Amino acid sequence: MKATSIIVSALVLGSAQGFMSGCPRPSNSVTTSNTVVYAYVPSGFTPEQYKKFKEAEAKKKAKANLGGVGPRGFKSRSFQSFQEALERGETSHLMPVFNAKEKVKRGELKVEDIPYMQRGGSWDNSDVKGAKRQKWLQSDKDYAAGGYKKEQSISILGTGEGLDWTGTRARSRPESAPGAPSVFGKNYKAPNVKDLKKGTPEKPKKNPFKFF
Repeated sequence: MKATSIIVSALVLGSAQGFMSGCPRPSNSVTTSNTVVYAYVPSGFTPEQYKKFKEAEAKKKAKANLGGVGPRGFKSRSFQSFQEALERGETSHLMPVFNAKEKVKRGELKVEDIPYMQRGGSWDNSDVKGAKRQKWLQSDKDYAAGGYKKEQSISILGTGEGLDWTGTRARSRPESAPGAPSVFGKNYKAPNVKDLKKGTPEKPKKNPFKFF
C-alpha cells in the first residue's frame, strides 16, 4: 500500500513540474541571451587588419570612378579644345613611339615626349615632374568643370539623357515643326487613308480590249 502511494505521489509531482515548465514566465522576469555574433575574417588577417584593408579598398573604388563613361588610364581633353589648340599651333597630332622606355633609358627621348595616352598620363603633362605644362584654354576649364558629362552621355543621339528603361522619367512631347501648331485641338482626329484618297482625282481605268 505504501509503495502504491509513493508511485502516485511521484506521478503527481512530475506532472506538476511539467505543467509549470510549460507555462509562460511572468512579465517581470529577467532573461539573459547568450547569442554569439561571428564576423568573417579572411585567413592571415586579424579583425583590425581586415577592417583597415576594407577601408583602403573603399577609398580606391571611390577614386576609380567605376561608373564613369570614357577611356581609362589617361586624362584627355575635349575634341573642341584640341581643335582650338591645333589651330593656334599650340599642339599637334600625337603618334605612338616605338621602344619608348628603351629610348628614355638611353637619353634619346624625354618622358614628356611620349604621347600621354601611351604613357598613361595627362594631356597637359601634369603627370611628369619638371615637364613643360600645356596651356589650358577656356574650353578646357569648362570641360573640367563638368562639361565632360555632356560628351560622355550614353544617349543614342550623342548628347542628353539616355533611354528611359525604367519608365520613371517625366514624359515630354517632341517639338513641333516650324509653322505647325504647337498643340492639337480638342476635337482633333487623325486623318484616315480613305479621307486622303478623296482629295486626289482617280486615274481612268484602262480598257484591256481597247488598243487606241
